[in-house]
Amino acid sequence: MTTEARPPYNMIMRGDPAPRFEQSCAGNPRYVFDMAAGRYLVLGFYGTASDEIGLARLEAIQGKNRALFDDEKIAFFGVSADPQDQESGRARESIPGIRHFWDFDGRVSRLYGALPSETAKEPGNVPYRRFWLVLDPTLRVREVIPFQQDGSDLDQLLNCLRNLPPMERFPGFEIQAPVLIIPDVFEPSFCRHLIDLYEENGGQESGFMREVDGKTVPAFDAVHKRRKDYVLTDQALMRQVQSRVVRRINPEIRKVHCFNPTRMERYIVSCYAAEDGGHFRAHRDNTTKGTAHRRFAVSINLNAEFEGGEISFPEYGPRSYKMPPGGAVVFSCSLLHAVSKVTSGRRYAFLPFIYDDAAARIREANNPHLGEGVNEYKP
Repeated sequence: MTTEARPPYNMIMRGDPAPRFEQSCAGNPRYVFDMAAGRYLVLGFYGTASDEIGLARLEAIQGKNRALFDDEKIAFFGVSADPQDQESGRARESIPGIRHFWDFDGRVSRLYGALPSETAKEPGNVPYRRFWLVLDPTLRVREVIPFQQDGSDLDQLLNCLRNLPPMERFPGFEIQAPVLIIPDVFEPSFCRHLIDLYEENGGQESGFMREVDGKTVPAFDAVHKRRKDYVLTDQALMRQVQSRVVRRINPEIRKVHCFNPTRMERYIVSCYAAEDGGHFRAHRDNTTKGTAHRRFAVSINLNAEFEGGEISFPEYGPRSYKMPPGGAVVFSCSLLHAVSKVTSGRRYAFLPFIYDDAAARIREANNPHLGEGVNEYKP
């Protein structure tokens, strides 16, 4: 007598980083899950709400416990592999706080171990493991709670959520974002010179990079970002900038990160202006083929006469940073970060990216993936 082997499932455990993915979500066919970081997240792998077990879990989330999910401290993402959940309205988006991934190809379910990792593209009638995942603000697994026939998993989940510590103290104490704070990178007179150049020449509306059909292309969306940039072209001035970065920033990066910067991208003076509603919503700086080479972002304030416009790192709490003129915040391009709306005055800043020779080779190799409006990299 032979026993049929059970299909292998990926096993996600407490302490693991949550796998990152894009999947269809109500109103967004390519929802980038890791952009939801910066709060506690609940992933509910219910699979289908066509039976009593799945429906009871959704009713518990969407009904009497609805107030827990406010998008500030906690957000819920259900995962359905059943198209009827969407078509019938059994699973409904409810903003703030409740969204559903339409995982009809099973991609997310396989990634997280709700479906066997080797199933065909269409989930069909393969066994579906149902469970809750609670993630901390940095997208690490805090709890794994399998569904139980008697419904006790709901009590366990709700007890966990009601006892979560404040986001900025999710490890048990307050932490700072893993950033470098470096004062006095630019002297006051140099800051003033860069601001004068911007004011003399004006700035152009600044977009952001997006991947479309395998190509990195510029995009413009005033809801996501509003900023104007002036590009430096004077080679002598660019060398002066380089000299200050090499002398004052690179040694700190080598000391703290054991990384040797050799290249710098983007010589721009940027302006977040109150009259424009200047801001930049949460984003990462290396998520496209055209930006994958970026290793560290540098934000050097050039003035102090503004309100708002502070940089923050949502994965590590609500604390924000406003460096004095000439001071820099340096951070990994992989960190989720945002610039709050400028409410008064204008924030001027110098905003380059730093990388090394190995990353330069990646940048050159990705030239074929650059779309119209993105300049080819020439080493």
